[in-house]
Amino acid sequence: MFSQRSIRNRFLIQLIVASAALLSIFSSILFFYIQSSIYDEKRQELIALAQNISTYQSLHDAKRNDADVLLGVSIELVERQTNQNMLFVEHTKNNRTYLRLFYPFNFQENTYIQITKDISPTKKLFKKILNSIFLINAIGFILIVIYAITLSTMLTAPIRTLSRKLSNMNEHLIRPIRVDELPEEFEPLGETINRLISRIQNFIKYQKELFIGTAHELKTPLAVIKLKNQVTLLKKRNPQEYIDAITATNVTIDEMDQLVSAILNVGRQEGAQLESPEDVDVIAFIKSKADDFRLLAEHEGKILKISLSPGAYAATLQLQLLNQIIQNFLQNALKFTPEGGSVLLQSYLDDTGLMIEVIDEGCGIDSSIDLFAPFKRQGSKSGAGLGLFLAKSAADAMGADISIKNREDAQHGTIASLHLYSKLCCNLYAK
Repeated sequence: MFSQRSIRNRFLIQLIVASAALLSIFSSILFFYIQSSIYDEKRQELIALAQNISTYQSLHDAKRNDADVLLGVSIELVERQTNQNMLFVEHTKNNRTYLRLFYPFNFQENTYIQITKDISPTKKLFKKILNSIFLINAIGFILIVIYAITLSTMLTAPIRTLSRKLSNMNEHLIRPIRVDELPEEFEPLGETINRLISRIQNFIKYQKELFIGTAHELKTPLAVIKLKNQVTLLKKRNPQEYIDAITATNVTIDEMDQLVSAILNVGRQEGAQLESPEDVDVIAFIKSKADDFRLLAEHEGKILKISLSPGAYAATLQLQLLNQIIQNFLQNALKFTPEGGSVLLQSYLDDTGLMIEVIDEGCGIDSSIDLFAPFKRQGSKSGAGLGLFLAKSAADAMGADISIKNREDAQHGTIASLHLYSKLCCNLYAK
């Protein structure tokens, strides 16, 4: 039984049904055309013979002039009480079929020429033609089924090839698909799969780096705590020295707690990626975040400038992921901007969507370092090195792009950018 969910099966059924219907219609039209043509020819022969007889007023002359036509024909002169000019009648007698023509001979005497022709051979010819058409249709139907199966197999071959290649991949052997080997119709699908593979590769790469980095980051403070405790226990000490040792240990524990909290944020963010997107006014949300960070900037002796355009911009996305990105951009900008410096938060429209930028006056970045990898730190400021990793993951989950680059004007600092594409957003243009 054919599955209703199978495109290939539906294609097969539709192609077979459509081809069979077309074949039947064409064959019927052809048969009736042949039958009508032959019957018309037979009628015209009888009419021509009747006209010949009527013209010569003699059956002898008509027979002499139309000897071939008269084969299998009987001619009589009959009386009929009718005013019809001409009448054809077909009848069967003794398993033979006859075509009879009544043609007016003398209207005053109500006499008609009755010409009867045996058309049994013609009927047999029709049956042979009909049987031949049925046989051709049967052969054609079988060929159509074979062609449909072959065509559907050919059309689904690229899908099977892609499925086979994808099924043989694992986290250790992920390779892009060669798009140039696919038919043109499947190239967009191949490119989409390659982009997905690239994202999976980056995810696996960052996850491995995250696990390795986590182990390294936790191992170092644990070794320091253990060494300090061993030194403390080498000899008896006074209470103050024990207090100082425990205080130093607590400082290290606090640093580890911050690291563990940052790692937990990774798990929370992955959960946020599974949340249902919601309609958000991006500009209004950025304004609310900017108000919170403006107070923090003033407290640190820095200035947060805001220039947002347009007045409103709607997007369908996970709000927690957007918050993760904006918050990380502003935290890093304020962290690396010296006291008395300024940070600019701006947004504007471009050809493909909304661009959000945070521009600081910090020390800049080393462009040779992948700052989006976990535990990558820039400068001498403290931190777990997971903020940009989380921001990058959030942007990928939203279908957006982020980037960090050095300023190209005379000032030192960086430009952190978030690009929300128009497929996620629509401009509201607030008054």
